[in-house]
Amino acid sequence: QEKLVESGGGLVQPGGSLKLSCVASGFNFDIYAMGWFRRPPGKASELVAAINSNADNSYYTDAVKGRFTITRANDLNTLNLEMNDLRPEDAELYSCESGEGQVFRLAPHNYPNWGQGTQVTVTS
Repeated sequence: QEKLVESGGGLVQPGGSLKLSCVASGFNFDIYAMGWFRRPPGKASELVAAINSNADNSYYTDAVKGRFTITRANDLNTLNLEMNDLRPEDAELYSCESGEGQVFRLAPHNYPNWGQGTQVTVTS
């Protein structure tokens, strides 16, 4: 059974940094694109960053370009999101999600499986 477990969220001040991690199990992690989403309660999820299965290409939503970095370690079945210069508008529940193929897509429906998420809070 596919499982995704996120960690690394927490409370930081504006300008601070966090590193989110996601450990995958139950499927062939290294042949699927992966993404990090924000999941605001009662609203549509938003793709923040995505990466191809072999890490040869990645995507960032405009709001996080230059501040966030998505990486993956296929040998460890792990997906990471390094978040720098955090802003109050970055505060949200972040979830790790697996794609449907090797190349990332931008629509949320292309990511059918996700974890419980990890909460990021940015406040002074």
